[in-house]
Amino acid sequence: MDEHLNKLEALKLNLPKVVGILGKDEFFNSAVLIPIVFLEGKYHLLFEKRSANIRQGGEICFPGGRIEDSDDDALHTALRETYEEIGLSEDKINVIGKLDILFGPRGVLVEPIVAKVEIENLNILNLDKSEVEKVFFVPLSYFENNEPERFNIHSSITHKSFNSKGEEEELIFQNNHGNDTYFKDIREVLVYKYEGEIIWGITARLVYEIVQKMKSN
Repeated sequence: MDEHLNKLEALKLNLPKVVGILGKDEFFNSAVLIPIVFLEGKYHLLFEKRSANIRQGGEICFPGGRIEDSDDDALHTALRETYEEIGLSEDKINVIGKLDILFGPRGVLVEPIVAKVEIENLNILNLDKSEVEKVFFVPLSYFENNEPERFNIHSSITHKSFNSKGEEEELIFQNNHGNDTYFKDIREVLVYKYEGEIIWGITARLVYEIVQKMKSN
């Protein structure tokens, strides 16, 4: 009996004091900075357009990227990536707080850092042209006054296993009568259009959350 009690006590001692995310390391863990800039009497959001020759080229996003092992935390990542991508130094960034962690499609986990940025124009920024085609402002009032378009995207996950020779193996846990589609889902994708640019997906969801939280005050 003592042995069983000891095991239970060991379990209790090793349970996390602060609940995290089980299996987090299996995701693509990333952080972004949501830069809010006060210009000409109103607030704006600062966006990047990704260079055409990189992954997800031409898409609109916030500065950010993968959380590296050398980063202290998500904030460190967001500040580092922002400086690397657009040359915005930490002394011009006043962190306000964080949005909730966002689980995106294809195993992406995003930790959004919200900050007020002290710049007067875009000329002071130094873009890494290998990653960033351009940057631009959008007034927050635009998003407050224009609801996003909503699309229902159908997606599915297919499980396949291959051995060292590249040959497909039977999955012993597959129990769907020959159908290799393991999971199907419908998710809502938000889309904003602004002066010829399309802001969608994770970035649009973060914008929407910012707007909703500002309205609730």
